[in-house]
Amino acid sequence: MRKITAIAVALAVGSAGGYVAAAGQAPAAATETSSACTVSQYAMALRWQQQSAEAQALQAQTYAMATAKLEQKVKEARTKSNNGKGNSAPKHQKLAIITDLDETVIDNTALLARDMQQCHDYTTWDTWGAWEQDGHPALINGAKDFLDRADQLGVDIYYISDRSVENLDATLASLEELGLPQVDEDQVLLLGPPKQERRAKVQSDHRVLMQLGDTLHDFDQRFAGSPLTQQRSLVEQNVEKFGDEWIVLPNPTYGSWSKAALDVWDAELTVGD
Repeated sequence: MRKITAIAVALAVGSAGGYVAAAGQAPAAATETSSACTVSQYAMALRWQQQSAEAQALQAQTYAMATAKLEQKVKEARTKSNNGKGNSAPKHQKLAIITDLDETVIDNTALLARDMQQCHDYTTWDTWGAWEQDGHPALINGAKDFLDRADQLGVDIYYISDRSVENLDATLASLEELGLPQVDEDQVLLLGPPKQERRAKVQSDHRVLMQLGDTLHDFDQRFAGSPLTQQRSLVEQNVEKFGDEWIVLPNPTYGSWSKAALDVWDAELTVGD
């Protein structure tokens, strides 16, 4: 993964409880402390996503597995199609994959880290418009190789994202700058209709072999807005799809789980010498 060093160097919460501004940049409020700047709680997740070798390895591992699975699926689909006779041939001859963009194919942690350092809660999503227009996201490790392989296999790629459709031209430019394949306005489907409708549009004339995302509503509308208990139940009901039809990328920086209560050990705290 390409490192985003301008912000990463200063991404830390100070030992005195404050937060550190980027080099040469004054903090939004010099008197802010971790008790006042509650978004400093995001620092650990951001460090892991942007800087850890473990995130880099897990992303590479996920995309390597997805590539092997996609090659298998394409081979099976074309073998079945070639063996079809008359009306027994598969209905959908065109093969496709559907992928989310943010934190699945592209890395936006530079924006998230900037917002956190300036004590702004990025989960209000009110800074994303400027980032979509002028920001320069990095690639998630392994994503480009996977998408290039899908392109080589003749599989249609559809990027379905909840980025703003008003920023379509800027998003296309960002994806083109990163060298991603099959980037055009017919295959980059941004927020307007719900994701389920955009997925259905692709499925109407394609056989979708695989979907990729960092949140579960990238795969099925039933996950969107559902309580976590229901989401966990749906995972159990669809467990056979994960690693096969549904490929999940890790994203600890935001999600519907972010305010969930934690299970806590009820034993008395004891500290060793």
